[in-house]
Amino acid sequence: MKNYFDLSGQVAVVTGCSTGLGVQMAKALANQGAKIVAIARRKEMIEAVAKEISETYGVEAIAVQCDITDTAKVEAAVDEILAKLGRIDILINNAGTGAVAPAEDITDDQLNHEMNVDLGGTFKMARAVAKKAMLPAKYGRIINIASMYGLVGNKICGSAPYHAAKGAVVNLTRALAAEWSSKGINVNAICPGYFYTPLTKETLDTPFFQQNAKTMIPAERYGNEGELDTAAIFLASKASSYVTGIMVPVDGGYTCM
Repeated sequence: MKNYFDLSGQVAVVTGCSTGLGVQMAKALANQGAKIVAIARRKEMIEAVAKEISETYGVEAIAVQCDITDTAKVEAAVDEILAKLGRIDILINNAGTGAVAPAEDITDDQLNHEMNVDLGGTFKMARAVAKKAMLPAKYGRIINIASMYGLVGNKICGSAPYHAAKGAVVNLTRALAAEWSSKGINVNAICPGYFYTPLTKETLDTPFFQQNAKTMIPAERYGNEGELDTAAIFLASKASSYVTGIMVPVDGGYTCM
């Protein structure tokens, strides 16, 4: 029997891997046999994540502290990973931020921070990993975590810089796919909708957001833990060899209306 999604022996780097969706996706890849590199700024948190993944899934997992907006630190982090594990097969660019305010009240600092993290950090990680690991190996899977808000606007939660940055990640994905796919690197994006995480649960369970789900989402609910995992596993695997430059909304149908 063939396991189409076996990732045994591969090395997967996940940014923003201290909490939430990043940790969930890292665990999903570990469950398929991948070695995991958890990247974030908070050292204690990623060390705890790496320890839990290693103990639970029996794979090697390491923590590498990095501010993805800092080019020198990104380059050093990739060098450290290659020195320790020898390869990088999969990169999930999950780290992000989100400024929430009416567009007319957004500050320059909020705008610049959004672009530096969501767009700049995504590009800097992809650039370093491709140059140092994937292009030499003639193989790689890069998965950028954009957002359904990179595809559409919204009326309930002013966040124009977030929309702009994630929209830029969407087209960055297409551009990198166009450049690198002939060289063995497939680049795709996942565009999640609202998902329950420890940070969002209280907000999403309010009457306002529950009514919003019934009005705006064909599935009439928000995403649960694990419902992003299979999209990540597919795009990370060799089974997605002819899939590149696409956006996969995992949003309960939000963007189909």
